[in-house]
Amino acid sequence: MADVPVPRRVQAKTRIGENSPVRHIDLPLVAAAVGLSVVGLLMIYSSTHRSAVEFGASPTLYLKKQIIFLILGIIGMVVATVIDYGLAQAYAPIFYLGAVFLLLLVRTPIGSSALGAQRWFEVAGFQFSPSLFSRLAVAGMLAAVLADMKGEITLPDVWRVVSLAAIPMFLVFIQPDIGTTIILAAIMVAQLVVAGTRVRYLVVLALAALVAIVGAFQLHIIKQYQIERLTGFLDSTQTSQTASYNLQQSEIAIGAGGITGTGYLKGSQTNLDFVPEQHTDFIFTVVGEELGFVGAALLMVLFAILLWRTYRIAAQARDPFGTYLAAGIAAMWAIQMFVNVGMTMGIMPITGIPLPFVSYGGSALIADFVAVGLLLNIRARRFV
Repeated sequence: MADVPVPRRVQAKTRIGENSPVRHIDLPLVAAAVGLSVVGLLMIYSSTHRSAVEFGASPTLYLKKQIIFLILGIIGMVVATVIDYGLAQAYAPIFYLGAVFLLLLVRTPIGSSALGAQRWFEVAGFQFSPSLFSRLAVAGMLAAVLADMKGEITLPDVWRVVSLAAIPMFLVFIQPDIGTTIILAAIMVAQLVVAGTRVRYLVVLALAALVAIVGAFQLHIIKQYQIERLTGFLDSTQTSQTASYNLQQSEIAIGAGGITGTGYLKGSQTNLDFVPEQHTDFIFTVVGEELGFVGAALLMVLFAILLWRTYRIAAQARDPFGTYLAAGIAAMWAIQMFVNVGMTMGIMPITGIPLPFVSYGGSALIADFVAVGLLLNIRARRFV
């Protein structure tokens, strides 16, 4: 029997299906991100259900909010996956300027302040933090600028990139938010390194950063409590009682977990609220106390998968913009994970950096899932 010719319309649909980004989803990357988020939901409930009841609220108050954030994040991931990431390169300046505008706006009376920092907008009972979305805006802008540079990167090129990154970094720093400032700096350095910047230029950049830090101390831009947080892990005897207490309780909670942990919802340090900010910055202490070394190690495996897949996507991207953007996202997650876990164990300064996908917070979770969507997009377009 002769072959029946396939109509062109059917052929077109078949080709579209084969080239569709959905066919090239990086399942390990998605599984790692979702797995970390599920662990986060469990830990958030464990660390907040008792205190919420004490304040007359539902024990699932924070859990329900985080689930809403997770749903919004997944929607953002899907949108970022299906739209060609080339548009992110084309509109990078608009996203960048929008982020800078919001960082300026949050410093006005419209912005909300708490605990001496002004970095949020209050919207229908939820907090929106522009600094956390600025991470992606800066990563996209710097990736676009570096991708447009032809030939070897010169020192003026480096200063151009630094100047673009310095504006949002300064606006975030004065909120004050040293943690996100460190993240933005890590994104910038990682993208410069991947773009092939010479070592001597990076050394000049490091010296300039050192001068800026010394100047910030001399001009008292950095507050005393921030200095104590940054130096407390070096010598706890020279810090205030509050700073040393936070670190001590964190170490006690992790140490109490042992190998297998005290059991879910059975951590005494967690249930009695001894650990400060245990559902946000110090959520790793809940993992360490209730799930022990085994649970903490499994959590690190999920982060290892996340970073491994991100690295592969950066290495295999179809164009320099995709490579630089993925490298920036990898640096963003890596520095957060390393500093957050390290500060709970006393080997890194306390900087207020949340644990990606795990800590409570809508802005961070949504932005992180949008980043996952961009990575899926970069990988899928390689096959188109």
